Amino acid sequence: MVDLTPEVVRRLRAAKSAETFSEGLGAARQCDDSLGAGDTVAVSIWEAPPATLFGGGDAEMSSLPASSHMVTLPDQVIDAAGDIGVPFAGKIHAVGLTLTRLESAVVKRLTGKANRPQVMVRLIRNAAADVTVIGDVNSNTRMPLTPKCERLLDALAASGGVRQAVDKVSLQVTRGTSVYSMPLDAVIRDPNQNVPLRAGDVVTALYQPSSFMAFGATGKNEEIGFEGKGISLAQALARAGGLLDSRADAKGVFVFRLEDRRVAGEPGTVGTQAGSVQRVPTVYRLDLKEPSGMFLAQQFEMRDKDALYVSNAPVADIQKLANLFYTIVFPAVSVGTQFK
Repeated sequence: MVDLTPEVVRRLRAAKSAETFSEGLGAARQCDDSLGAGDTVAVSIWEAPPATLFGGGDAEMSSLPASSHMVTLPDQVIDAAGDIGVPFAGKIHAVGLTLTRLESAVVKRLTGKANRPQVMVRLIRNAAADVTVIGDVNSNTRMPLTPKCERLLDALAASGGVRQAVDKVSLQVTRGTSVYSMPLDAVIRDPNQNVPLRAGDVVTALYQPSSFMAFGATGKNEEIGFEGKGISLAQALARAGGLLDSRADAKGVFVFRLEDRRVAGEPGTVGTQAGSVQRVPTVYRLDLKEPSGMFLAQQFEMRDKDALYVSNAPVADIQKLANLFYTIVFPAVSVGTQFK
């Protein structure tokens, strides 16, 4: 059990600031514009005069010996083996190469066969490098990545934007086996969180994705949802109907959660996977009778699946016992009186 103090609140807020997109997904970097299987490319080849290999074009072009000759091959899809075919050059491995490096590879293959060849490769359709955008957006979509190096908000715009207010939506980015989440309005406010995307990323927009459970001496005992930007403990108490005057103990406000072992201050770890987050059951206790209690409640942030419990005041327990006593004794006294 951990008593809520200004130091504990500062530690929790510092830990949350380390769980941002910029920290987890990396800052801006040079985009990977290499080709992949399934991409469609167009190869154009120029041959200096006299054209010895690709000179069999139309008559008008052939009648101009002083001009270089150009031929454009039909669009090709990079096959599962990662290759494309070029006449007189054979199969050329394209996966992992940029357009410029693929051009150089084709020129190298044609050198000695064509007269001073030059090559230009264009990307017609990007099928290998894309991101998927799903969730509470206007149109679920797959967005191809380009050398522009699209970022998180670019993907959101490509899907038509979110259907709900931005302050009630959180963004979740899945990259490989790692999942990161942040409120959408926090991404909009901080340009550093608008991170560049990578091929295979999945972006999910979630409306009111979080909830907490309220128990004990509160106005409502139920599961209560809250928006992506999060809420404070003070807001959670308000949404749960506040503390019941007749029952609640203002000294006994508790939040139950599975906390990161490092944040909770537990020594050692039990996990075997590198980078895995070890969580331990933790109970935070707040005393609202302290002058600083309400200020701490406003700074303590609730998390998904937290359990909020407000204990009964001692006098309330005594009242319960008295009610039980009256319920049992008074009927017995009444029956005894009737039989006298």
